[in-house]
Amino acid sequence: MAKVAMVEKNLRRARTVDKYAKKRAELKERIKKGDREAVLELQKLPRNASPTRLRNRCKINGRPRGYMREFGISRVMFRKLAGEGSIPGITKSSW
Repeated sequence: MAKVAMVEKNLRRARTVDKYAKKRAELKERIKKGDREAVLELQKLPRNASPTRLRNRCKINGRPRGYMREFGISRVMFRKLAGEGSIPGITKSSW
């Protein structure tokens, strides 16, 4: 189980990314057109407004490593839930 503070920090970053997404997109367009002032404005935005600072985390236990995008959970929880038969369409293989 991940620290609650780390999960909350990631959620706070996600809210910041959403808040500044439109402004970042506009500034990026202006930069592509050659506006040098837009570079300075982009640098003045908060660092956490960048989507690359977000971390994929398991929806169940917040684990940041071994994240499976297709299911939104970590490999640990995937194995547990798949073994229980809780994930539709996933069965444990045997041969």
